[in-house]
Amino acid sequence: MKKDILVEKIQLQAIHDDCLMCVAEYPRQIPFPIKRVYYMVKSAPNLPRGYHTHKKLDQVFFCIQGSMRMILDDGKKKEEIILNQPDIGIRLKPLVWHEMHDIKEDTIMLIFASDYYEESDYIRDYKQFIETVNGK
Repeated sequence: MKKDILVEKIQLQAIHDDCLMCVAEYPRQIPFPIKRVYYMVKSAPNLPRGYHTHKKLDQVFFCIQGSMRMILDDGKKKEEIILNQPDIGIRLKPLVWHEMHDIKEDTIMLIFASDYYEESDYIRDYKQFIETVNGK
């Protein structure tokens, strides 16, 4: 993974002892004050998720177990990223459409968010997303 227009790689501090402990701190690894933490578990295998963007929300995604493929789209460019390492995540800034595919059965996703849950921040219609990013 590399830093580019759509995503920024986030590397957690990894402490190797008799286990792997990953440390996420603001502002060292997480680039914004964290107002919400949530996680996804027990997703039906290979059932796509996401299919939305946020108007203002900034997020960092980690796949702390298992793996998944993310399709990211800023309205001009699309990119695919595989998340499968607990200490490497991606920052997903506002107005990047995201879809999650090929989710393995044992996958656990951990997400840090810059704000509280607010349904009005979501854009769930792809056509509306394209119109928003193109200023229409």
